[in-house]
Amino acid sequence: MEEQTEKSKMEKLTEELKEMALTLGAFKVGIATTETLAGGPPSTDLTYVLPGAKSAVVFALAFDQNLIEPYFKKIDHKSLDTNKVRTTTLANGVALEMAGFLQQYGYKAVPQLANFVYRQDSENWLLDMHPPISHRYLAVRSGIGHFGYSGNIITKEYGSAIVLASVVTDAELIPTDPLPEEENYCDECKICLAVCSSEYVDPLEKVTVTLGGKEFSYGKRRSNSRCFLVCGGLTGLNASGKWSTWSPARFEIPKKDEDFIAALPSTIEAYLERPKIKGGFFICLIPGNRMEYTCSNCHFVCHPDKEVRKARYKMLTDSGVIIQEPDGTLKAVSPEEAKKYIESMTPERKKLYESVPEEQSV
Repeated sequence: MEEQTEKSKMEKLTEELKEMALTLGAFKVGIATTETLAGGPPSTDLTYVLPGAKSAVVFALAFDQNLIEPYFKKIDHKSLDTNKVRTTTLANGVALEMAGFLQQYGYKAVPQLANFVYRQDSENWLLDMHPPISHRYLAVRSGIGHFGYSGNIITKEYGSAIVLASVVTDAELIPTDPLPEEENYCDECKICLAVCSSEYVDPLEKVTVTLGGKEFSYGKRRSNSRCFLVCGGLTGLNASGKWSTWSPARFEIPKKDEDFIAALPSTIEAYLERPKIKGGFFICLIPGNRMEYTCSNCHFVCHPDKEVRKARYKMLTDSGVIIQEPDGTLKAVSPEEAKKYIESMTPERKKLYESVPEEQSV
């Protein structure tokens, strides 16, 4: 009888927490437990952030779909950047509020922020960028969405244009089931790879993780330094030369993982000397502690409708190349105009945007 009472109590608390997440701004919420995450990678170990943890509430908030096309067309950078910052901040606030709610009931609970917090227990943690807890693994196991080939979580409602956060607790909540794989809309079109200038995801090799006896697969990710270089805004010109991210820099993007570390110091130095525009995230990993999203292309291109995916890809590849004016203003121009603009710069200024031979910089 006592066991039944405890189970009923947990069922009620689970439903209250799910309703709370939805009320506070999430569109989808799930519950993962130590049992449903068993056998997973280190970032599924809930006890890493809370000894005695039993479960986690994970939830998703959506970014504004109406801002994606102007972003890809390079008409408007600020609106989506601001929306991403504020939606991410809201997700963090939801996690904090839910943790406080659980604590008031006598449970231990710790909020897990949406991004920008990493494990510091390895020598190269700044480059490894391993999260304390992987929201993606919690989300796919608890039924929020599926893995797309990119490794991002995709949803039937908003594609992968979402942000995830979670709360880890010692309350024994009732787990939710993963979605049936046959409902996964990912057809491995790999448009997500085509919009990634850093070639972050391997086009052929996949990885498989086992979570609570269930297998999940996605494209193998290469070094995180690739994403750091391009999504972090240190450079942005696609290898084709025909389009760029919202970064005005044109430094060469290496082909091999091992070459990315060597490429970082000079691009970081240039990044710090370029004019800065207001906005973005505050993040300790980025030089100057400020990062504005200049890419996130894989994040935003994926949509349940393949025709929308194709249209967004075309918008991006037809959008031109970003240049930066002396006052910091970013402007999209044709590849030819961009090249002429860079060539007209003094060697001292040019080296902030592309590699300059030693003899030209003196």
